[in-house]
Amino acid sequence: GHNSVRRAVMGSEDRDPTAEEQAHMEALVEQAMRDGAVGFSTGLIYVPGTYSKTPEVIGLARAAAKYNGVYASHMRNEETRIYDAIDEAIAVGRETGMPVEISHFKLSGKRMWNKSDRIISMVEEARAEGIDVNVDQYPYTASSTNLGVLLPSWALAGGREEFRKRVADPATRKKIIQEAKKDIRTDVGFKRLDYAVVASCSWDHSLEGKSIAQINKEKGRKNNLDAQLETVVEIQEKGGAQMIYHKMSERDVERILRFPYSMVASDGGVRRFGAGMPHPRSYGTNARVLGRYVRERNVLRLEEAIRKMTSLPAQRFRLVDRGLIRPGMWADVVVFDEKKVTDTATFEKPHAYSEGFAYVLVNGEVVIEDSKHTGARPGQILLGPGVE
Repeated sequence: GHNSVRRAVMGSEDRDPTAEEQAHMEALVEQAMRDGAVGFSTGLIYVPGTYSKTPEVIGLARAAAKYNGVYASHMRNEETRIYDAIDEAIAVGRETGMPVEISHFKLSGKRMWNKSDRIISMVEEARAEGIDVNVDQYPYTASSTNLGVLLPSWALAGGREEFRKRVADPATRKKIIQEAKKDIRTDVGFKRLDYAVVASCSWDHSLEGKSIAQINKEKGRKNNLDAQLETVVEIQEKGGAQMIYHKMSERDVERILRFPYSMVASDGGVRRFGAGMPHPRSYGTNARVLGRYVRERNVLRLEEAIRKMTSLPAQRFRLVDRGLIRPGMWADVVVFDEKKVTDTATFEKPHAYSEGFAYVLVNGEVVIEDSKHTGARPGQILLGPGVE
């Protein structure tokens, strides 16, 4: 992970690495590949990776390429500058010869709705050039990430204490809010922060499930973007929050899902049942594809949906003995009723298990039987091609 490597060497500083720091980061990537990583990943909208330039990324990716690694990227922008971000991801593949995986491919913000044909074409053109590019997506019109992405990245450099120092200065605080306002208006295309909902907040659980607009109203402030961004700054000062952002188009979700080189991925972690108001994708991603987009909306054939969840990702990440049912492969098997499978988790009630899955086998051992967990945990760590 680029952010982990950069933070280990450079902290959260907003600058280019020295030659020595670049070499140190590349050495860490190589060691991780020898330890069993499957590739190198970036999160270029996040601190500190957002402060990097393309040559730094290429150098680190090339270190992973020595061990037959994959390059996976959460791109630098998913809004009005997405075309440049896709070009950058493709450039890494072109320069290193690595397979490229663009993570949770989407168009975020009203300004870019219904332009998915163009971003798909960019991937197709790269593939025609001989660059091995795939994408993945989650089947929802809302994303989930931290609150800080609403603010200019320079404001977050150096960590929380540095951020607090900056916003304590009235002029700097005003500049932060005005830059954030401009980005939301011009890049995202929303007038207010009704679309931004708190998923979890460790220091104030009462905020969970509320939009920034709602929290702002409860504070007795004006219903405008400036006041709402003041609320954002206050929450970030106190420790931040995990958010859900409702700002994507259903039409684009379906179009990307049809793309033969897109895979299904949740982009969600394992949740403690009942804690917070997380994105429902952690509970319902695959069931939602099978129920909503295969059975109800006929966006995909069942066979194609299963390929996008099994053999395609296994092939992409070079898990050579996984993802297919055939002799010699590990027996990872899911038995479900295609007429009943459905996701029950919603944004309003996210803690709900999917239905219609009767049996799950992991490495040949039953872990779900008659829709109930057996308590077995036969999973194992899968190591990449460079492991020593």
